[in-house]
Amino acid sequence: MTCAIDIMDYDEKGLYFLTAKGKNFYKRLKANGYLSLTGIQGDNTMSCIAVSVCGKAKEIGFERLQRLLDKNSYMYEIYPTKQSREALTVFCIYEGNVEWFDLSKKPIERFSFSFGRSIGRADGYYITDKCIGCGKCLSCCPQNCIVLNGQKASIRQENCLNCGNCINVCPKEAVIR
Repeated sequence: MTCAIDIMDYDEKGLYFLTAKGKNFYKRLKANGYLSLTGIQGDNTMSCIAVSVCGKAKEIGFERLQRLLDKNSYMYEIYPTKQSREALTVFCIYEGNVEWFDLSKKPIERFSFSFGRSIGRADGYYITDKCIGCGKCLSCCPQNCIVLNGQKASIRQENCLNCGNCINVCPKEAVIR
């Protein structure tokens, strides 16, 4: 199941959002404490910037509720009375992994990081010392993010799509995931 949420605030402890306690989303968060979300800005795929967050969330209740309402005043239109706002509760995404993509740039730009106690996992493809500099990987890379430095190729990770073309064409199995 999916649902829409607004990340309404952040600080060194995490990302904050709210939901109503009567929603199925609230029940799912309470049951497993994990969520994945993606935000996209742009008119079409090739002009968009996307951010994906996967992480652990915990309910912090009414703490920060007033701050979130004040920073996101449209919520007063949705929950206009003090009594109606009693349905709301605040959650904090306190640890997670984030990936940021900018498809509007050529080559694309990509950046990943972790926050909280989450350990970022190494993702992508890397070229080892087995590389003989044949250049086959350069010709198959859709983002032209593989460069040849002397007799060894390397991948600019900030531009890599993680498509795997390079691993499939390398005659020396020098590319690893």
